[in-house]
Amino acid sequence: MKVDGKTELIGLLGWPVSHTKSPILHNAVSEATGRNLVYLPLAVHPDAVGDAIRGLPALGFVGVNATVPHKQAIMPFLDEIDPAAQAIGAVNTIFFTERDDESYPPKSTGYNTDWIGLREDLLGQGVRFDGRDCLVLGAGGSARAVVYMLLAAQARVYLLARRPEQAESVAADMLAYFPDAQMTTHGMTDLEMIVGQVERPLILNTTPLGMTPHIDRSVWPDDLPFPTESFVYDLVYTPATTKLMRQAAESGCGSSNGLGMLLGQAAEAYRIWTGHMPDLEIMRRAL
Repeated sequence: MKVDGKTELIGLLGWPVSHTKSPILHNAVSEATGRNLVYLPLAVHPDAVGDAIRGLPALGFVGVNATVPHKQAIMPFLDEIDPAAQAIGAVNTIFFTERDDESYPPKSTGYNTDWIGLREDLLGQGVRFDGRDCLVLGAGGSARAVVYMLLAAQARVYLLARRPEQAESVAADMLAYFPDAQMTTHGMTDLEMIVGQVERPLILNTTPLGMTPHIDRSVWPDDLPFPTESFVYDLVYTPATTKLMRQAAESGCGSSNGLGMLLGQAAEAYRIWTGHMPDLEIMRRAL
């Protein structure tokens, strides 16, 4: 890859960032299309987030992604936040643009592309979610993007968490944006009861259970049958086939891991920065 004085810079703010696969995705697209753009991992200490946001435009960065633990912490330092990111309460993509009066520093705008990545992956697989019964397992940061996407599609959401108060907090924030939403919160102990109430549900795991190296774990009890015609979406993508997905297959249900969501959120971020939607197959092959 050529790097010179005309190279555009984008990157990832995180702490740590040694595990990230984002440079693989974005740099593969740049190489394949001949775009003079380089994506860099940027390890930023949590106490230095504000300094990083202020300094990146000075270094010529077009934009950056943000990952754990910075998705919420960066928000006060941005000039503008997209409504979806505001509702979700997390920003994973920042774009620096010239101000109308051409003053310095450039304007920083925050977006959340996770929910778009999930939406596009489900649509691409022909999985319906609009108006559907949807069980969201877990109420952490990832769940917020999932719930936002589902409520925007007028799905009926059952949010279950090990700590019910965490689910209630997510629901309170989301219902402020979707006051007419059909959404209830529950503890994980209510799962069997909920399963008996829903039809053909979309089941989404937002917990890390089943992720490498804990591949023998699942959020779904072994002795609990899946409802007929369920579809299981596991945000975990390492391993490619999780225990939850194997459980679904044994019950005759369709399933998917979260790799498509990862690719989709990266593609949307690339579009925001460059104005061009990248070829997902280039990203997929590189990964």
